[in-house]
Amino acid sequence: MKALLEFVNRPWVGVVLWLAGLGIPLVLDQTWVFIAALFAVYAIVALSQDVVLGRAGMFDMGHAVYFGVGAYVTAILNTVYGWPILATWPLAVLAAALAGALLAAPIVKLRGDYLLVATIGFNAIFILALDNNLGHLTGGADGVFGIGGPSLFGLDASSQNAQFWLDWVAFAAIMLLIRNLDRSHLGRTFHYIKHDQLAATTMGVDTRKYRVLAFALGAALAGFAGTLFAALMAAVSPGSFVFTASVTLFAIVLVGGQGSIPGVLLGTALMFVVPQAFQSFEKYRYFVFGIAMVLIMVLRPQGIWPRMARKESVR
Repeated sequence: MKALLEFVNRPWVGVVLWLAGLGIPLVLDQTWVFIAALFAVYAIVALSQDVVLGRAGMFDMGHAVYFGVGAYVTAILNTVYGWPILATWPLAVLAAALAGALLAAPIVKLRGDYLLVATIGFNAIFILALDNNLGHLTGGADGVFGIGGPSLFGLDASSQNAQFWLDWVAFAAIMLLIRNLDRSHLGRTFHYIKHDQLAATTMGVDTRKYRVLAFALGAALAGFAGTLFAALMAAVSPGSFVFTASVTLFAIVLVGGQGSIPGVLLGTALMFVVPQAFQSFEKYRYFVFGIAMVLIMVLRPQGIWPRMARKESVR
């Protein structure tokens, strides 16, 4: 099993699989194209959750808030103010990152269950604000409809195939960013804070600053996924960002494997692609995934596809 995981974890295997995915619109019908595009979007959200939980070791059970911030900023700028979809990306990502930093700043010193409860509260407040039509812009419980499709250099990219390729390329870019994060000073600092915060502090690391930064980075990536989600669905509503969505993202990282890109992608596929492909199974997905989570935590606490240990040079 370990040999198989080591083989599949090789970078060229992932590149081959991603390149094969580019051909999905050429060989499968539009239903599968939509499912593949949705997988790419939710994979980005799950990877953003993994930045906070799997890499920095903080319990965030309100991550759907940042996903929703990105989606709603894009939806409002496009439908109310007429901004092109791609032009909304920077502001949506910035708004989500600021939300992550501002919400995290007062609570990052909390640990374990206390941090978990605080983030749950943020998610509840966010949904309440959306339901009450915040600023007369969010559309209440019905949400925002009529979101336009993206365009690239004046070329319409609103077709399902074009949006799939856009989402698939964005998915690759985020995976590359996460891999580079793991090799960077910032990624190593997150790793040390997660595994021994006291030791990191005694070595002069400002743990509060880096924990807030982890929240902001994870929120920015989730906000980016939200912009893709808004364009793909052409509508956003509070139901997509409720507490159960945050629980699902949290569970995906735990079940798939903390800090493991393949593990997070596997968890995303099991939680979002399988129910979409088999609609009769969808209403049972939380039940089945909950049982799977309990079994994995007992039998394989490191997750289905744990992060492979790597040798790090000491300088």
